[in-house]
Amino acid sequence: MKIILKNIEKKGYLPDINSYMREGGYKALKNALHMKPEGILSEIKKSKLVGRGGAAFPTGLKWEFTYKTKDFPKYVVCNADEGEPGTFKDRLILEKDPHLLIEAMVICGFTIGAEEGFIYIRGEYFKGYEVLQKAIDEACRHNFLGRNILGSKFSFKISLYKGAGAYVCGEETALLDSLEGKKGQSRVKPPFPTFVGFNNKPTVLNNVETFANIPEIILKGGERFSRIGSSFSPGTKLYCLSGDINNPGIHEIPMNVSLQDLLERYGGGVRGSLKGVLPGGVSSGLLTPRDLDITMDYPGVQKAGSMLGSGAVIVINDKHCMVDLAEKCVEFFDYESCGKCTPCREGTKRAKEILINIAQGKGELGDIALLKELQEIMFDTSRCGLGQAALNAVRSALEKFYDEFEDHILRKKCKFGVCPIGKDI
Repeated sequence: MKIILKNIEKKGYLPDINSYMREGGYKALKNALHMKPEGILSEIKKSKLVGRGGAAFPTGLKWEFTYKTKDFPKYVVCNADEGEPGTFKDRLILEKDPHLLIEAMVICGFTIGAEEGFIYIRGEYFKGYEVLQKAIDEACRHNFLGRNILGSKFSFKISLYKGAGAYVCGEETALLDSLEGKKGQSRVKPPFPTFVGFNNKPTVLNNVETFANIPEIILKGGERFSRIGSSFSPGTKLYCLSGDINNPGIHEIPMNVSLQDLLERYGGGVRGSLKGVLPGGVSSGLLTPRDLDITMDYPGVQKAGSMLGSGAVIVINDKHCMVDLAEKCVEFFDYESCGKCTPCREGTKRAKEILINIAQGKGELGDIALLKELQEIMFDTSRCGLGQAALNAVRSALEKFYDEFEDHILRKKCKFGVCPIGKDI
């Protein structure tokens, strides 16, 4: 069943307003303008839609918090800054079906009482930016944006804002600071953006995929949506398959799919023998062949000791060294840390140093215990999700592939020949 990609996958569909309207685009907005905000909120809450960016917070509840707040003005912000390695789903929507996002944001603005919205787009998405700007201009000409939309008393405008390549701005409060023209660094929570967001005003902030479900819910009802896929995380999910998989790409599947079906039925099988899977990109913990029967929804992946995140499913075969993998993950987080909090700023650097030593055959057995301690401290004390998740892949690699770390330390070699010590031998 397709909800988000139903237009994109049709032959000849173009990212313009005429194609979108031929497929029933903006009917949901027309319906919403004849509904009361409470009715819209009721449908979204019935749908049990949760945020698709990783936190999985109930969307209807988030909107309701901002709706009930009496402070004005209010804002709608879309997080289109997908920087998680292995994630590319939002880019597809932005480039191929931009009006789906625009319609959803206008509905959100009407529901919560906001008259202005922002799309914070990843700076590297040059084509997405151009397509979106064209779509916004088209929506304005057709009066789906602007003053007195479709003859109503409701007015709404959307502005585009380019990010500058900072991974940390995927965190909602860092994004808001960047949107305000400040350095992108996380804020202390609470207060949460629903009450104190952009310019310290109430703000609904969702990612592209979350917004993309809204028109379907308005048109066909929240009850119907809630019966799709998993009872815990209803609806479909855009899974980004990459790595050692025969059929990489974006697959929209109801969220009751098992990991095995995702890899075999939709991914075409693993190239080589499966060794591990990062289900939520480098922020997540490793799954192994023992976890193939888990359900790929948020509770299912969490129960297996990892997290689904944005659905960046990175497949790893038995040709890869887990020490090398752990080192590369930490290098990424060390580079992307904003440096605002000490646990993350110093912890990522120290973890990188330790893993480089292990990879080069200079490590000690005590380093393994130190890495585990670092992960616990960073998880408990880091200011935002970047520091909290930075060593998730490392910790799971240590737990599930301890022998490979031990080989580097005791035997001073890498049997895969990919780490520095392996290349030197």
